[in-house]
Amino acid sequence: MKAKKELVIVGNGMATCRLLDGLHSRDAQDRFAITVIGDEAHGAYNRIQLGKVLVGGAIDDVLTKPSQWYAEHGVKFMPGRLVEKLDTAARRVHFVDGEPLRYDAVVLATGSKPILPALNGMVDDEGKLLEGIFGYRTLDDSLSMRRYARPGDSAVVLGGGLLGLEAAKALSDLGLHVTIVHLAHQLMNTQLDFVGGEMLRKQIERGGMFVRTGRTIERVLGTESRDGLSLDGVVLDDGEQLSADMLVVACGVRPRIEVAQRSRIPVNRGIQVNDLMATEVPGVYAIGECTEHCGMTYGLVAPAWEQADVLADVLTGARPQARYHGSKLYSRLKVAGVEVASLGVLEPVLESDQVIQIIEERSLAYRKLIVRGRQLIGAQLVGNTAAASALIQTFDRDDPLPEDPLEALCSFSAGGAASSGPRTIC
Repeated sequence: MKAKKELVIVGNGMATCRLLDGLHSRDAQDRFAITVIGDEAHGAYNRIQLGKVLVGGAIDDVLTKPSQWYAEHGVKFMPGRLVEKLDTAARRVHFVDGEPLRYDAVVLATGSKPILPALNGMVDDEGKLLEGIFGYRTLDDSLSMRRYARPGDSAVVLGGGLLGLEAAKALSDLGLHVTIVHLAHQLMNTQLDFVGGEMLRKQIERGGMFVRTGRTIERVLGTESRDGLSLDGVVLDDGEQLSADMLVVACGVRPRIEVAQRSRIPVNRGIQVNDLMATEVPGVYAIGECTEHCGMTYGLVAPAWEQADVLADVLTGARPQARYHGSKLYSRLKVAGVEVASLGVLEPVLESDQVIQIIEERSLAYRKLIVRGRQLIGAQLVGNTAAASALIQTFDRDDPLPEDPLEALCSFSAGGAASSGPRTIC
């Protein structure tokens, strides 16, 4: 009997979760001995649902692969291990500590890491974050914040993207006074234009939170406590001072490419891969938020899943001709309790592109289409997303819009539900 090849997956996030499902459904265990290395102590979990844990939910509510899943499916799981680099000549994974691990093929699915700006006063003389300052990206972050948060306290959230808004909503639900500070002039500025961002802001403020857009934190204020310096407040770049018992930093992410860099695997913004999700180094593949394909890095879950499906086909030979050709960007989700959908471009690209906008001031709803001929190239929906499924399907399939594009916003029966399901931002 031919010996199984050693397949090692570095990273245990949502891309790996999808890859494992794809490998299992294609009987990869018949030809591979699969090992998953995770730097966290938990099995795979849904990062988008971290707010549930923050407000008191059980860890099991967000786990997608409990620890026992791996052994039950013939996968060796190595949690809490840090990979230093790959020796691509000898085909070994080197850890920060411990013996190297041999591989025949390795997949880098290292994801992304939060951007932690160097704010004045954020760390003490020893370089340690002041008590009360938290990043928000992992399950452990959510648990730490939950233990620290107290009803009646004040919290400042730096970052008005998806994770920042979800953290703000969770803290508000716990009874804290929450202020969101966002550098751009509209919330979720990578998914919404100014009007859409304003509608979202008004709905969020109606729900009990406060927002400062076009602002950032200039300085962090700390006071001496028994355990050292603790957070007291922040000063914004316009001089406004906000008291704060908690500061949550959620102002963007960048691909985690350090392992690839130390392994001399080509990187740019992300780990560079081709249509097979292969790097130029034999036996080394990459998927998910750590990758760069044709100059694009993605912050959406669905592209990572599409990449994982292609790689599962390639590695198992189930569909050797499978190729990844990039992803269309669209998302439909609830942000801080507000329904939001966004797809394609935010603004017209050509002078001939047509823009259709419906603004409902009283209900704080916003709908926008960007149309080229009869092709939908962009849409935004805030507060009223009834047409989202039909629009996503039209966009994904390049179906023609009605001769009067406004009908696409007013009639939902023609498009039906999007067959590929909604995209989710991460």
